[in-house]
Amino acid sequence: MRRCIVTRERGAPETMLRFVVGPDRVVVPDLNARLPGRGMWLSARRDVLETARTRGAFARAARDQVVVPSDLAEVIEIGLLRRLTEILGLARRAGQSVCGYAKVRDWIEAGRAGVIVQASDGSVDERVRIMSGARDLPVVAFLAASALGQVFGRERVVHAALQAGPLASRLRHESERFAGMASRSAPLASGKSGDGVTGG
Repeated sequence: MRRCIVTRERGAPETMLRFVVGPDRVVVPDLNARLPGRGMWLSARRDVLETARTRGAFARAARDQVVVPSDLAEVIEIGLLRRLTEILGLARRAGQSVCGYAKVRDWIEAGRAGVIVQASDGSVDERVRIMSGARDLPVVAFLAASALGQVFGRERVVHAALQAGPLASRLRHESERFAGMASRSAPLASGKSGDGVTGG
Protein backbone atom coordinates (compact mmCIF):
# COMPACT_ATOMS: atom_id res chain seq x y z
CA MET A 1 0.00 0.00 0.00
CA ARG A 2 1.14 3.54 -0.74
CA ARG A 3 0.12 6.85 0.81
CA CYS A 4 -1.00 9.81 -1.31
CA ILE A 5 1.15 12.89 -0.61
CA VAL A 6 -1.94 15.12 -0.90
CA THR A 7 -4.92 13.26 0.57
CA ARG A 8 -2.85 10.99 2.86
CA GLU A 9 -5.12 8.12 1.85
CA ARG A 10 -3.58 4.69 1.29
CA GLY A 11 -4.09 2.67 -1.86
CA ALA A 12 -2.71 -0.24 -3.83
CA PRO A 13 0.17 0.82 -6.11
CA GLU A 14 -1.63 -0.27 -9.27
CA THR A 15 -4.50 2.14 -8.52
CA MET A 16 -2.27 5.16 -7.85
CA LEU A 17 0.27 7.28 -9.73
CA ARG A 18 3.98 7.31 -8.94
CA PHE A 19 6.31 10.23 -9.63
CA VAL A 20 10.06 10.67 -9.32
CA VAL A 21 12.34 13.67 -9.60
CA GLY A 22 14.67 13.53 -12.60
CA PRO A 23 18.31 14.67 -12.64
CA ASP A 24 17.18 18.12 -13.82
CA ARG A 25 14.81 18.39 -10.82
CA VAL A 26 11.76 17.98 -13.06
CA VAL A 27 8.88 15.87 -11.69
CA VAL A 28 8.39 12.86 -13.96
CA PRO A 29 5.36 10.52 -14.00
CA ASP A 30 6.34 6.86 -13.60
CA LEU A 31 3.31 4.97 -14.92
CA ASN A 32 5.15 1.64 -14.73
CA ALA A 33 6.33 2.35 -11.16
CA ARG A 34 9.84 1.20 -12.10
CA LEU A 35 11.98 4.31 -12.43
CA PRO A 36 14.84 4.68 -9.94
CA GLY A 37 14.58 7.24 -7.20
CA ARG A 38 12.36 7.98 -4.26
CA GLY A 39 8.76 7.60 -5.35
CA MET A 40 6.03 10.11 -4.61
CA TRP A 41 2.52 8.71 -4.85
CA LEU A 42 -0.77 10.40 -5.69
CA SER A 43 -4.34 9.20 -5.88
CA ALA A 44 -5.17 8.92 -9.58
CA ARG A 45 -7.42 11.96 -9.75
CA ARG A 46 -6.95 15.11 -11.78
CA ASP A 47 -7.97 17.39 -8.89
CA VAL A 48 -5.43 15.73 -6.58
CA LEU A 49 -2.68 16.21 -9.16
CA GLU A 50 -3.63 19.86 -9.59
CA THR A 51 -3.47 20.38 -5.82
CA ALA A 52 -0.04 18.75 -5.70
CA ARG A 53 1.15 20.85 -8.65
CA THR A 54 -0.02 24.21 -7.34
CA ARG A 55 0.49 23.83 -3.59
CA GLY A 56 4.03 22.53 -3.35
CA ALA A 57 3.27 18.92 -2.42
CA PHE A 58 5.96 17.56 -4.72
CA ALA A 59 8.61 19.87 -3.27
CA ARG A 60 7.66 18.90 0.28
CA ALA A 61 7.75 15.19 -0.54
CA ALA A 62 11.10 15.55 -2.33
CA ARG A 63 12.45 17.86 0.38
CA ASP A 64 13.88 20.05 -2.35
CA GLN A 65 12.90 22.56 -5.01
CA VAL A 66 11.40 20.82 -8.04
CA VAL A 67 9.99 21.81 -11.40
CA VAL A 68 6.44 20.65 -12.08
CA PRO A 69 5.49 20.81 -15.78
CA SER A 70 2.28 22.72 -16.44
CA ASP A 71 1.09 19.99 -18.84
CA LEU A 72 1.71 17.12 -16.41
CA ALA A 73 -1.97 16.06 -16.35
CA GLU A 74 -2.13 15.87 -20.14
CA VAL A 75 1.11 13.86 -20.31
CA ILE A 76 -0.30 11.36 -17.82
CA GLU A 77 -3.65 11.13 -19.63
CA ILE A 78 -1.94 10.40 -22.95
CA GLY A 79 0.37 7.86 -21.31
CA LEU A 80 -2.49 6.00 -19.64
CA LEU A 81 -4.49 5.88 -22.87
CA ARG A 82 -1.45 4.42 -24.64
CA ARG A 83 -1.15 1.76 -21.93
CA LEU A 84 -4.83 0.85 -22.27
CA THR A 85 -4.48 0.48 -26.03
CA GLU A 86 -1.37 -1.68 -25.58
CA ILE A 87 -3.18 -4.01 -23.16
CA LEU A 88 -6.02 -4.43 -25.66
CA GLY A 89 -3.47 -5.25 -28.36
CA LEU A 90 -1.76 -7.80 -26.13
CA ALA A 91 -5.07 -9.47 -25.34
CA ARG A 92 -5.95 -9.66 -29.02
CA ARG A 93 -2.61 -11.19 -30.01
CA ALA A 94 -2.82 -13.68 -27.13
CA GLY A 95 -6.28 -14.82 -28.18
CA GLN A 96 -7.76 -13.47 -24.95
CA SER A 97 -10.27 -11.09 -26.49
CA VAL A 98 -13.15 -11.01 -28.95
CA CYS A 99 -15.10 -8.21 -30.57
CA GLY A 100 -18.54 -7.85 -32.11
CA TYR A 101 -21.95 -8.05 -30.46
CA ALA A 102 -22.57 -11.77 -30.98
CA LYS A 103 -19.13 -12.97 -29.84
CA VAL A 104 -19.08 -10.70 -26.80
CA ARG A 105 -22.58 -11.80 -25.84
CA ASP A 106 -21.49 -15.47 -26.16
CA TRP A 107 -18.55 -14.82 -23.80
CA ILE A 108 -20.79 -13.06 -21.30
CA GLU A 109 -23.27 -15.93 -21.28
CA ALA A 110 -20.48 -18.53 -21.00
CA GLY A 111 -18.86 -16.69 -18.07
CA ARG A 112 -15.59 -16.22 -19.98
CA ALA A 113 -15.49 -12.43 -19.95
CA GLY A 114 -13.50 -10.65 -17.27
CA VAL A 115 -14.15 -7.12 -18.50
CA ILE A 116 -16.26 -5.63 -21.28
CA VAL A 117 -14.91 -2.83 -23.47
CA GLN A 118 -17.46 -0.60 -25.14
CA ALA A 119 -16.92 2.25 -27.59
CA SER A 120 -17.46 5.58 -25.84
CA ASP A 121 -19.62 6.74 -28.76
CA GLY A 122 -21.63 3.54 -29.17
CA SER A 123 -25.41 3.27 -29.03
CA VAL A 124 -26.67 3.62 -25.47
CA ASP A 125 -29.54 1.18 -26.07
CA GLU A 126 -27.20 -1.44 -27.56
CA ARG A 127 -24.77 -1.04 -24.67
CA VAL A 128 -27.60 -1.69 -22.22
CA ARG A 129 -28.86 -4.69 -24.20
CA ILE A 130 -25.52 -6.49 -24.44
CA MET A 131 -25.09 -6.32 -20.65
CA SER A 132 -28.48 -7.90 -19.93
CA GLY A 133 -28.11 -10.27 -16.99
CA ALA A 134 -24.49 -9.30 -16.38
CA ARG A 135 -24.74 -6.10 -14.37
CA ASP A 136 -21.85 -7.06 -12.07
CA LEU A 137 -19.39 -7.48 -14.94
CA PRO A 138 -17.03 -4.49 -15.15
CA VAL A 139 -17.42 -2.27 -18.21
CA VAL A 140 -14.85 0.21 -19.50
CA ALA A 141 -15.18 2.82 -22.25
CA PHE A 142 -12.17 4.90 -23.16
CA LEU A 143 -11.96 4.76 -26.98
CA ALA A 144 -14.31 5.79 -29.75
CA ALA A 145 -15.52 3.03 -32.09
CA SER A 146 -13.04 3.97 -34.81
CA ALA A 147 -10.05 3.87 -32.43
CA LEU A 148 -11.25 0.61 -30.88
CA GLY A 149 -11.60 -0.78 -34.39
CA GLN A 150 -7.95 0.00 -35.15
CA VAL A 151 -6.89 -2.27 -32.29
CA PHE A 152 -8.90 -5.15 -33.74
CA GLY A 153 -8.10 -4.48 -37.39
CA ARG A 154 -11.59 -3.29 -38.25
CA GLU A 155 -13.14 -0.02 -39.32
CA ARG A 156 -15.28 0.24 -36.18
CA VAL A 157 -15.74 -1.84 -33.03
CA VAL A 158 -18.43 -1.03 -30.47
CA HIS A 159 -18.20 -4.10 -28.21
CA ALA A 160 -15.22 -6.17 -27.10
CA ALA A 161 -14.47 -8.51 -24.22
CA LEU A 162 -11.31 -9.64 -22.48
CA GLN A 163 -11.04 -13.09 -20.98
CA ALA A 164 -10.94 -13.17 -17.19
CA GLY A 165 -7.33 -13.11 -16.03
CA PRO A 166 -4.31 -10.85 -15.52
CA LEU A 167 -4.77 -8.76 -18.68
CA ALA A 168 -8.41 -8.07 -17.85
CA SER A 169 -7.40 -7.03 -14.32
CA ARG A 170 -4.68 -4.74 -15.70
CA LEU A 171 -7.12 -3.16 -18.12
CA ARG A 172 -9.59 -2.44 -15.36
CA HIS A 173 -6.97 -0.84 -13.09
CA GLU A 174 -5.61 1.27 -15.93
CA SER A 175 -9.17 2.30 -16.88
CA GLU A 176 -9.81 3.45 -13.32
CA ARG A 177 -6.63 5.53 -13.35
CA PHE A 178 -7.51 6.95 -16.77
CA ALA A 179 -11.06 7.82 -15.68
CA GLY A 180 -9.66 9.74 -12.72
CA MET A 181 -7.20 11.67 -14.87
CA ALA A 182 -9.07 12.19 -18.15
CA SER A 183 -10.24 15.75 -18.72
CA ARG A 184 -13.45 14.41 -20.27
CA SER A 185 -13.96 11.57 -17.82
CA ALA A 186 -17.37 10.70 -16.46
CA PRO A 187 -18.26 7.65 -14.36
CA LEU A 188 -19.77 4.99 -16.60
CA ALA A 189 -23.09 3.90 -15.15
CA SER A 190 -24.40 0.53 -16.30
CA GLY A 191 -25.31 0.75 -19.95
CA LYS A 192 -24.62 4.48 -20.23
CA SER A 193 -22.02 6.29 -22.27
CA GLY A 194 -18.92 7.90 -20.83
CA ASP A 195 -15.26 7.25 -20.18
CA GLY A 196 -14.60 5.22 -17.08
CA VAL A 197 -15.28 1.93 -15.41
CA THR A 198 -18.18 0.39 -13.61
CA GLY A 199 -19.27 -2.97 -12.29
CA GLY A 200 -18.36 -5.06 -9.29
